[in-house]
Amino acid sequence: MKQQSKRGITSEFQFQFKRLFLTAILPIFGLGLIGWIAFFWSLGKTGLVDETEPLFAEAARQMLITGDWITPYFNEVPRFDKPPLIYWLMVIAYQIVGVNEWGVRLPSAIAAFFLTVFCFYILLFYVKNIKINPQNSPTLIQPKILFHPLPWTGAAFIAFNPEMITWARIGVSDMLLNACIGSALFAFFRGYAEPQSIKSNQQSNPRISPWYLAFYIFLALAVLTKGPIGCILPLFIIGSFTLYLGNSQKVLREIHPFLGSIIFFVIVLPWYILVTSKHGFTYLNAFFGYHNFQRFTQVVNHHAAPWYFYFIVVLIGFLPWSAYLPVAIFRTHFWQRKYWQTRPRIKQLKLFSFFWFGCIFLFFTISVTKLPSYILPLIPASALLNALFWNDVFKYKKRLTIASKRRIKNRLIHLSFGLNVVCVAGISILILWSYHWIGDDPEIPDFREQLQTSGLLEYSALIWMMTAILILFFWWKKQPQRIITVNLIGFVAFLIFAIIPANQLFDLHRQHPLRQLAETVRIERVFQEKLVMIGFKKPSLVFYTQNPVQYFQYSSDAVDYLRTPSIQKTQPDTILILAAPQEILKTGLQVPQYQQLDQEGIYQLIRVSKLALLNLDSNQLPRY
Repeated sequence: MKQQSKRGITSEFQFQFKRLFLTAILPIFGLGLIGWIAFFWSLGKTGLVDETEPLFAEAARQMLITGDWITPYFNEVPRFDKPPLIYWLMVIAYQIVGVNEWGVRLPSAIAAFFLTVFCFYILLFYVKNIKINPQNSPTLIQPKILFHPLPWTGAAFIAFNPEMITWARIGVSDMLLNACIGSALFAFFRGYAEPQSIKSNQQSNPRISPWYLAFYIFLALAVLTKGPIGCILPLFIIGSFTLYLGNSQKVLREIHPFLGSIIFFVIVLPWYILVTSKHGFTYLNAFFGYHNFQRFTQVVNHHAAPWYFYFIVVLIGFLPWSAYLPVAIFRTHFWQRKYWQTRPRIKQLKLFSFFWFGCIFLFFTISVTKLPSYILPLIPASALLNALFWNDVFKYKKRLTIASKRRIKNRLIHLSFGLNVVCVAGISILILWSYHWIGDDPEIPDFREQLQTSGLLEYSALIWMMTAILILFFWWKKQPQRIITVNLIGFVAFLIFAIIPANQLFDLHRQHPLRQLAETVRIERVFQEKLVMIGFKKPSLVFYTQNPVQYFQYSSDAVDYLRTPSIQKTQPDTILILAAPQEILKTGLQVPQYQQLDQEGIYQLIRVSKLALLNLDSNQLPRY
């Protein structure tokens, strides 16, 4: 009896352990592996990328030093470009991992990973609450929920694409905004698609769903990340979606807008009130006028582009999965309004994804100022559309060429397979020939030759050509379910063996010399000695030297500034100048008049006395 009891306890322990492994440990390990490869691997091994990333990094460092969490500063000037949430998160990261590249980029990487996990959860919820694989269909497989391919393909689609990986590995606010907007929309749909049994139980005592509360919180965080756009986009998407279905009034009652507004404003208003009371009209004009309204209505910072710009950005930014976006959008049948009005809410995820994608694409296509990062918030919708499309492929993998009534749909699917092959093979060819059209950057004159001799171009081309061949093979063998695996393996191999090494090589040539010179400045600089950079504006110099930098495009302007009485009268009586040797020559300074402290790459660091600058012949200075 004792032995049987021990066996029973052992068997129960093994059962519980297996259950824990399958329901908790396995998803954590799988999602953790996806997140580590896509977002965290080698995250801090390269320096900050000029021009934008150091602006955020230094503003957060100033917050850490001064303790002023209200006003972001860069180079001793208030920076009103973005609200403070990204800076706050960077400060927290600095306190955990130190003031370094990891600390700068960690908020973006964590935001991308959180969004990936949320996408996985929503698709898992979808699988759990919908009969994806009917029992009466003998040709279909009924997998366990956690092993269903839909959540895993969605997580892979959202993590492994150029747009997500690029912005998850840069310390700017774009990925955080994407995560907040995406999480707000995921939370809304989770509350919207609450099982009917739960909703019916609440009819006598209607309460707001906790997911709607989460929606308002994420909406507020989005506004604290990048301003009004953080709530305009989600409300535009949800409003369009519910108006189309004709249930706007019902949804409006469900989400309790009055309570939600209180939550939203309690989170958002304190900082906006404090910064406005401190800086007044200067802040309002700079942030709301220039960085929001003017960016939508006018070209800002020369960021103009044709109307079809975002078609190209989506095609490249969501590769290789963008080959399937047209057919995935077509298969939503968004034009069949009556059909969607009769569907259960949980089954409207595909239509919701379409409105998510379409509203963001339309909004930024209308916007006059255009940047590739602007449409980052439509990547989660693209992942949902593709995952739901591939779910149909998995279900009907043996039926792609059978039923005549499905002939048009099947042709579109096969057309997408062909487009996938063309895109992947095209990438291979373009990479192989990229050496001939990579421009000569004067800041990295040897980079093109170093890139060619590294073999990275050949490795990259080989990876994508092998991917194209394998896609063709499985297409011919009528095994479309293998195509997604081939694309995924090809992309991950490209990331590990080409993109990350190429980024490190680029950093070595372009950013490493500046970091070396910044270290020399920190060692050699006399207390309160001014640092001037001529010919280049590299914000990373402020972050790495941890001191203000005066930037001048022309040597004559720099000399005029340094000869002013306000500069001449200050102590010490020397100035540090960082510039290319030809720019130093244009100042009129001769070698005996200055001391060379260091030289890296195309840059030279010198120390010159103020008296030498004052005695220069003004008539010999070149004017522009």
